[in-house]
Amino acid sequence: MAAGKGLNGPSIIIKRIEVAGEGGHHGGAWKVAYADFVTAMMAFFLLMWLLNATNEEQRKGLADYFTPSMIRTPGSEGDGQDKGVRHAIEAPLPDSEKAGDFDQVAKAVQDSLTGTGAESMQLTNLLKHVVTRMTDEGLVIELNDLTDAPLFVEDTAQPQSALSELSRIIANVIGRTRNQVAISGHVRAYPETLVSSPVWPLSDARAHALRNLLEAADFDPDRIQRVSGYADRKNRQGNPMDPRNNRLELILLR
Repeated sequence: MAAGKGLNGPSIIIKRIEVAGEGGHHGGAWKVAYADFVTAMMAFFLLMWLLNATNEEQRKGLADYFTPSMIRTPGSEGDGQDKGVRHAIEAPLPDSEKAGDFDQVAKAVQDSLTGTGAESMQLTNLLKHVVTRMTDEGLVIELNDLTDAPLFVEDTAQPQSALSELSRIIANVIGRTRNQVAISGHVRAYPETLVSSPVWPLSDARAHALRNLLEAADFDPDRIQRVSGYADRKNRQGNPMDPRNNRLELILLR
């Protein structure tokens, strides 16, 4: 009886579902993440090794090499740190002789020196020294001392590295014009009790220091019309002894 019911009753279907265990396939995303982690760790340890194995001058050279606002001129000579490094402001400037419009040329130079297109904090900080203004004589490019960043070593005509770099930037920008230039040096006043005031020789020496830096940056020396020292006769600040009166002026002549 029981067997008969089993034979004549409804059929029972058993469906077996196999579930993958913990050892199943999980994809390769973890491999990519692990590779990124290993690469990052290698870069970190390489950086630590470089910081420990190089001196301050070499680290500065490495930083300049990887700064986006700098390009290294192919085939240039030198030790690979300062020589052969040129600022990469390459916006085309109009030709003043063809255009016959000095204001257009001056505006293009000003735009190149405003820092709005700066690609690094280093370049932005350098261009804080620069102030431009238009005069009847031409475009005046002022290079000013900052409170915590003078352009010269104390009361000398020895340029700081900031002035050397600024000179390369300016030589690159105005080098693409045809106008002549004039250079002048200005210094703060010194106490009248000094036996010999340095204002005249110091302002003249600093103006010639800028001329030398421009020529070292491949600026055409034949375009330099005059180099002058104005001592402390044209101060910008109310206090004639204020260090902010120290400045250089480069005039792109009409």
